[in-house]
Amino acid sequence: MVSELITDFYNEDPIKKGEKGMKTLKKFFPSFVFLFSLFFYQNIVFGGGAMEISTSAFKDGGEIPIQYVMPGAGGKNISIPLVWRNTPSGAKSFDLSIVDIHPIARNWVHWLVINIPPQVNSIEEGASKKKMPPGSLELKNSWGNIGYGGPEPPKGTGDHSYVITLYVLNVEKLDLSPGASLSAFKKAIEGKVIASASITGKYGR
Repeated sequence: MVSELITDFYNEDPIKKGEKGMKTLKKFFPSFVFLFSLFFYQNIVFGGGAMEISTSAFKDGGEIPIQYVMPGAGGKNISIPLVWRNTPSGAKSFDLSIVDIHPIARNWVHWLVINIPPQVNSIEEGASKKKMPPGSLELKNSWGNIGYGGPEPPKGTGDHSYVITLYVLNVEKLDLSPGASLSAFKKAIEGKVIASASITGKYGR
């Protein structure tokens, strides 16, 4: 029976075959459109091609290793290595922040970097004050020092969340002094951010 249907199809008039093909296309076209739209939506909304930032030091939500914390907490205060990908078009510079959002810390700044060139896609381990991307500018942290200042949360306050955020700006440079505060930084980037990506590290004592 199947062989007869195949034979009938190949012997059928070309015009009728074309009509059958159009009917089949019309039948399955809505499903095709739906699946294509779903795929496109998932890629846009759920991270397909979205900008990402990561570190080889720990997984997102994981514990920050001891070498990256302050000497007062037993560490070496080595700045965290970072890498990012899928930068959107229109990027003219990057800005970076690491902020402790614990209620006791009250947005304690551990690292602020501005004016990172758009062709840069990483910052190596221990780069702070030594091997920063040319043109970038490190600002003061809440410890009162320029550059990276690692975690040293008060004992007994539990895990603190250190949010690392990379901002993509549509301007080449921010006009901020090295002593600019976090609030001044946030005000300076208003209306200039075209994308951002974050990860969080945990550390407690």
